[in-house]
Amino acid sequence: MKDNDKGKTGAKGKRPRLLPGLKVADGYTRHPFDLEFGVRTSGLIAGRHLASGNKHDRHNTAYYGVAPSVFEAIVARWRRYRPLPPIDEFTFVDLGAGMGRAVLLASQFPFRAAIGVELNPTLARIARKNLALWRAAGRALAPMKIVCRDAVDFEFPAGPCVTFLFNPFGAPVLRQIVASWSRTCAGRARQLDILYVNNEQESVLERQAGFARLFQGQVRRSRADAIADHRILANQPEGEYASANYEDCSIYRWVGTALNS
Repeated sequence: MKDNDKGKTGAKGKRPRLLPGLKVADGYTRHPFDLEFGVRTSGLIAGRHLASGNKHDRHNTAYYGVAPSVFEAIVARWRRYRPLPPIDEFTFVDLGAGMGRAVLLASQFPFRAAIGVELNPTLARIARKNLALWRAAGRALAPMKIVCRDAVDFEFPAGPCVTFLFNPFGAPVLRQIVASWSRTCAGRARQLDILYVNNEQESVLERQAGFARLFQGQVRRSRADAIADHRILANQPEGEYASANYEDCSIYRWVGTALNS
C-alpha cells in the first residue's frame, strides 16, 4: 500500500523540535522493542502536549506504545473468537496510532493491510519513518500506511475490519466514532471487531446498540515488558503515570442493531 499522505519537514530542513516526553531530560527511556528493531516508538507524551490545532485535541489522553506482549495476546484472543472471514481479508486499523508500534506489530500478521490513524503530525511523521525501516528490514507481511487525520473523520475501507484502541482519546470522541460505525454498519452484513486495550471508556461501547462484548478482562504483560514499562514510567519526572503487570482489555463485535434491541 502506497502512503500518499506525506508529513512536513521543518523550515529550511531544520530538525523539528522534540515533543515533551521525547527528551532524555523528560525521562525518555527506550523500550527493548526499539533497541531490538532499530525503530523509535518509545516515550510518554501527556495529552496536553499533543496539540495539533484540532477541535478534539482536548480529548487526547497520552501517547505511550502498547506492550508488544499485550498486543500479541489480545490479537491471539480475538482470533479464538473465530471471526468469520480469514485474517487475510481483514484490514487492521489503529486509531490513535502514535509512532506506529501497533501497526508494526500488526504487519507481522497476514492482514489485508495495517493502517494507523494519527491526529498529531509529529507523531505521524515519526511513525512513517518507523514503517519505512520495518519494510526495509523485510518484517512486514501486510502492507502498511499511516494517515494523519482525526479519527472521527476516518472512513474505514470496505470489507472486514478490526480496529485497535489503546485508550487514545476520551469518551466524547469515542462516542462519535462508535455511533458513526453503528450508522455505517446498520443494515449491512459486515464484520467489524474492536480490540480495546486500557479500556477506560468501556461504558461507551456498552451503551452503543449493535455491538456485543466478546471479552472483558486482564491481559498480562510478559515479564520482560512489565520490567521495561515499570522502568520507563518510573523515570518520568512528574510521576503522573504508573505501570501494572496487565492491561484491562475488551473485545467487541458488530452484531447488528436488531440483535441488541
